[in-house]
Amino acid sequence: MNSTTPIDTEVLIVGAGPAGLTLAIALARAGHPPLIVDRLAASQNTSRAAVIHAHTLEELDGLGVASRLIQAGLRLSRFSIRDRNRVLTRLRFDRLPSPHPLLLMLPQDRTEAILAEALEEAGESVQWNCAVESLCETSAGVEATLRTPEGARVVRARYVIGADGMQSLVRQTAGIGFAGHQFEDSFVLADVELEGNAGHDEVMLFFSPPGPVVVAPLPGGRFRVVATLDPAPDHVGASDIQHLLDTRGPEGRGVRVTAVRWSSRFRIHHRVADRYRRGRYFLVGDAAHVHSPAGGQGMNTGIVDACVLGKLLPEVLAGRKEESYLDGYEVLRRPAANRVLALTGRLTSAAMLKNPVARACRNFAFGLIGRFPPMRRQLEGNLSGISRRAAARVSALKAGPGSAEHGAEGARHGSPSGDWGRSSIPQGTPAGGTTPQR
Repeated sequence: MNSTTPIDTEVLIVGAGPAGLTLAIALARAGHPPLIVDRLAASQNTSRAAVIHAHTLEELDGLGVASRLIQAGLRLSRFSIRDRNRVLTRLRFDRLPSPHPLLLMLPQDRTEAILAEALEEAGESVQWNCAVESLCETSAGVEATLRTPEGARVVRARYVIGADGMQSLVRQTAGIGFAGHQFEDSFVLADVELEGNAGHDEVMLFFSPPGPVVVAPLPGGRFRVVATLDPAPDHVGASDIQHLLDTRGPEGRGVRVTAVRWSSRFRIHHRVADRYRRGRYFLVGDAAHVHSPAGGQGMNTGIVDACVLGKLLPEVLAGRKEESYLDGYEVLRRPAANRVLALTGRLTSAAMLKNPVARACRNFAFGLIGRFPPMRRQLEGNLSGISRRAAARVSALKAGPGSAEHGAEGARHGSPSGDWGRSSIPQGTPAGGTTPQR
């Protein structure tokens, strides 16, 4: 990008995280190579999101990357919800009606590296250190001004995709609202090394009066720990994580934190964009929805967003479908995001209950889920994403407006396979829009 001549492209993707990379791969493989840019100098080398679910892998099969991710990751089959040492519910993902019946643990930096390799194999690569400074819609498309190491550049694109995170410039430029709220508590996230009986074969969510803590194994013998901690320190040390495990995690296992390899702190927002498309602008991933990390839904939902848009855009770019066909993206994906926000909001609010009576009711409810297979399968389907398959089914849009409406209905209510659908989390548990009971 060292010329002053404007760059013409069919699609400009702003942001090279998992969602942006996935969409770039889909477009390049369909014969419509995009220009994908990111303001960072290089891909981040931190783990951040760490789980890939069954439905996400199903969608990535079509791009030829699912098998690579599985080979690189740690395959788990169990996820338990506990009150300290008492198991309330144990979910099994090895019995899902899916070609990928598993929980795949893989740090986000490795996921991004594998996606970037696939993009290069498709003949494209990320343009790093290119910050989009302004966007202006024209009669022919969108004109973007980029700041690059060589100076300002102008890009003319038919469509612009905002994969640029919660503070999305694309969303702000398009004038799309981002309604929602922020949870009061702060959270810490850390990748640590542990000694003792930490549990190397399942993800564990622990409820406790001080707050929740999640312990999940990662490839290479490390563990991911996520917990509320208010106020969260600037730098989380081994003693901080040790205290969290001692006061909230398993008792009597002799688990000892020997090192903290990476940590971060954050506050949870629950927000969804008012629109997923406005004119020539589209939103994917965190630009369209943000929510609690409960259940590991964020990156997964964004990747499926990208897979769906990656099927719709080539149809219009190649002239096989009318422009209005792209409205199906919001029809399919926005209801799916609302379902994810409801799921993660209920899980988070349930985990943060402190009132003894409310906690006892919650534990009883999760105990019922564990004892009744239909309820357990519903929760497994929601967490794995297979209950939201209809929200990725573009075939529902191909026959015209009637089918698009059918697709919207499927996206709202899911497409359960047997019992793997709908919500099994008690309705009395707040769903994201309510401040957790103290």
